[in-house]
Amino acid sequence: MTTSLDRDALLIGTTWQAPATDSVIEVISPHSEEVVARVPEGSTADIDAAVAAAREAFDHGPWPRMSPDERIEVVQKLSGLYAAKLDEMATVISTEMGSPISFSTLAQAPAPWMQIEAFLGIAREFPWEDVRPGVLGGEVMVRHEPVGVVAAIPPWNVPQFTVLSKVIPALLTGCTIVVKPAPETPLDTYLLADLLIEAGVPEGVVSIVAGGREVGEHLVRHPGIDKVAFTGSTAAGRKIGAICGEQLKRCSLELGGKSAAIVLDDADLTSVVEGMKFLGVMNSGQACVAQTRILVSRERHDEVAEALAEGIGSMVVGDPLDPATEIGPMVAQRQQERVSSYIEIGQQEGARLLTGGTGMPDGLGSGWYIRPTVFSGVTNDMRIAREEIFGPVLSVIAYNDVDDAVRIANDSDYGLAGTVWTADRDAGLGVARRVRTGTYGVNTYTMDFAAPFGGFKASGVGREFGPEGLSQYTELKSVYLGEPETGDDA
Repeated sequence: MTTSLDRDALLIGTTWQAPATDSVIEVISPHSEEVVARVPEGSTADIDAAVAAAREAFDHGPWPRMSPDERIEVVQKLSGLYAAKLDEMATVISTEMGSPISFSTLAQAPAPWMQIEAFLGIAREFPWEDVRPGVLGGEVMVRHEPVGVVAAIPPWNVPQFTVLSKVIPALLTGCTIVVKPAPETPLDTYLLADLLIEAGVPEGVVSIVAGGREVGEHLVRHPGIDKVAFTGSTAAGRKIGAICGEQLKRCSLELGGKSAAIVLDDADLTSVVEGMKFLGVMNSGQACVAQTRILVSRERHDEVAEALAEGIGSMVVGDPLDPATEIGPMVAQRQQERVSSYIEIGQQEGARLLTGGTGMPDGLGSGWYIRPTVFSGVTNDMRIAREEIFGPVLSVIAYNDVDDAVRIANDSDYGLAGTVWTADRDAGLGVARRVRTGTYGVNTYTMDFAAPFGGFKASGVGREFGPEGLSQYTELKSVYLGEPETGDDA
């Protein structure tokens, strides 16, 4: 049985080509548990072909040798084409990975397009060549040159958001790219591939080959790759970083998180609850920046915990394509089982289950769903407070004073995101300066594409977005020019 989303080719070097094998990925709806599409499963032979095309395009093709303005023109066309496909992209992502359509239309589709526009603005002002006076006399030119052939490996949770955070800066800097999407979410990248071709990206510059871990590791280890850009689990990031270290290959790793939301005593309770209904369980909890540790003073612990339980417990769980749905399914059965096991662990560790728990949500007989869950009485040494669960599970932790709250927030292997909630912005900023995390918010949280995004500690290496993110796809070259030329004294 075929579906309208089926595909039978791979994008190899910006052209559609038959795969090397007959192996197929069946994309399964997390809601219905039925196959919604079949696409080719890439093999190591397909990766070899994609890298060869990218290597040829980088070493001998026009793309790296174009001016930044010429590349900007192509990416600007892509932006216009992408903007016209936002609704279709949102529906595809909700279909393949179960993101609530409300979140897909708010973030999954428009945020990637906003990235394109932001990177275009940054590229127009970027110091591609900077001439500066030398300390030893004369002048020095510092050039940003493309890093080379990039392996881009996005995860399944926000597939377009993470793939474009790699593809767009790679394109603008003159790199060529091989993308390895997650096998759970190949469909959105097919739509992107169509747009890249229509935008006029030259032959050889982009390949998209979906596949599993073996294919991904082959891509990372491939001698034709100059840089790996990865978003995913810390465990996978450690392995990729080790391989890149052995080969002295550039890499950027955007990894996991266990972010803390610090609620100061003067915080507005309604704002905290509404904030956590998004920031704590966005994308059904499948978000690396999710604020899953809620730090509250002992005086307000029970009040805040009960309000959170009421707010999170009342969220609508169901069909991701229903606009009323706030919590969709987990991406796969293994993820549903993983999150359920953590809920059991939390109970075994002595945390108090205020809402949620194991078992299917009311009214649902199929699908990989989890009941939105809030624990209170959690201590920061419990596994549910230390390990990334990646599901709609929040832990409320008591602190003694602000110093203790900062200590608990920092007592984590991770350092990706965080927030502080308070009526005093200056006090909040004081807390923000003390928490060791790559991004932070006072009474809100977002990723602004003008600013770098990434983490401290086990949350990763390198940064995405902003000029800093663009520079991750360049190598620096210094050219000594000698004394500046002077005109004739005529």
